[in-house]
Amino acid sequence: MGANSEEKGIKISSPVDCDNAPKKKILKEFITAFATKDYTTIIKNSTEDISWTIVNDFTVQGTKEVTAVLDKRITKKIKEVDILNMITHGKTAAVNGTIQSEDNTNYSFCNVYTFKSAGKNTIKDITTYIIKMD
Repeated sequence: MGANSEEKGIKISSPVDCDNAPKKKILKEFITAFATKDYTTIIKNSTEDISWTIVNDFTVQGTKEVTAVLDKRITKKIKEVDILNMITHGKTAAVNGTIQSEDNTNYSFCNVYTFKSAGKNTIKDITTYIIKMD
């Protein structure tokens, strides 16, 4: 059974245990911030030199570059994010799920995160695998 919420008109579904662990809570907030283009939350939870790679597409570094690419790449409003799994261990984490845009285009994603350290909840690296579903 999952937990459902709504953020800025986007339905967010996630595993119930998301709020039990600090890193999982940060990851849910971070994914929600990406979907809603909440740059304040993204910057607050990232190192200044954060690196974001979408495999087989691009790599950018720095919060300004990450938010600029996010602004250019997400042109359709996202209406739903379903977080299926969140796994955290030490300074690494992985999250997979699905995204649906307002035109009913569906994507499956997996993000692998590296935090600044095992004790810090600040994200320094993201690798994204994303597939448009038929």
